[in-house]
Amino acid sequence: MHPVQKTTMDPPLTLGVPRSEPIPPDDCGVCAALAKARAAAKEQGDMSRVSDLNVEIRNHHEPRRKRRR
Repeated sequence: MHPVQKTTMDPPLTLGVPRSEPIPPDDCGVCAALAKARAAAKEQGDMSRVSDLNVEIRNHHEPRRKRRR
């Protein structure tokens, strides 16, 4: 016997609305440096780097979730 092959397409992916850019606090030098690097990445059109820097800014002050064991 031959294995049954799937002949239909998977349903389309549904993506949410992208998160807005985080606003770094005025009193954090680390976030200020990340925001400056983000601005430079935008000028260069490096949106992947912009996204990475947004994650770094967002995670710098948000409490991290505990990992499950």
